[in-house]
Amino acid sequence: MTPQVVFAALLAAAGNIAGAAAVTARPRWSPRALELLLSLSAGFLVAVAITGLLPEAMVRGGASAGPLVLAGFVLVHLTQHALVGHFHFGEETHAVSATVGRSALAGLLLHTFVDGVAITSAFEVDPALGTLVFWAVFLHKVPEGLAIASLWIAAGQSRAGAIAAAGALGAATLAGVALTGLHDPLARYGLALSAGVTLYVGASNLIPEFQGKPGWGHNLTFFAGCAAALVLRAVLGH
Repeated sequence: MTPQVVFAALLAAAGNIAGAAAVTARPRWSPRALELLLSLSAGFLVAVAITGLLPEAMVRGGASAGPLVLAGFVLVHLTQHALVGHFHFGEETHAVSATVGRSALAGLLLHTFVDGVAITSAFEVDPALGTLVFWAVFLHKVPEGLAIASLWIAAGQSRAGAIAAAGALGAATLAGVALTGLHDPLARYGLALSAGVTLYVGASNLIPEFQGKPGWGHNLTFFAGCAAALVLRAVLGH
């Protein structure tokens, strides 16, 4: 495992803490600012998944990549929506039960573990792809930390507990990085699994958060996210 991978993983994990700190340090997050961040992140994630992760997954995994992409996609839906029933990447403003908070954390732990798998497996293919995937992961880490922290507080937990929950998500990312470096199957098929997860997070989790909002601001920010991923890919030479 290279120092570059370790640094990227630590920075990505710190994004979860930063999102939680944004909730605990101020009484209310700007809905408009959050929606624009989500739309930018959605565009970036969708572009990276379709133009970067999916092609590389097919090259490395062949015919077996397709089912793994689908497995990643379905797994996120199962853990964040089918089992939880109440989760979104925005700030939670309504009271929820402690069970909802714990269920959301359990689902996100699996997702953030795959984030770590994605970072490591992408850097092993090509540093340029690794950089793209890192930014895709980092952009949604802040809203992710914000979401779990606000859920924790809405469930009546302390602010310290909210920070700890976000820290657990960061730790799961680091665990994904470490285990991918130790187990060849994760390194070989991790991109396919990550492609499904990334596509779901961008298209099914983030886009609905701003879809249907009035005006063109959110749409333009989404398109800017797509363009940013393509420009960064061209600059990096991948």
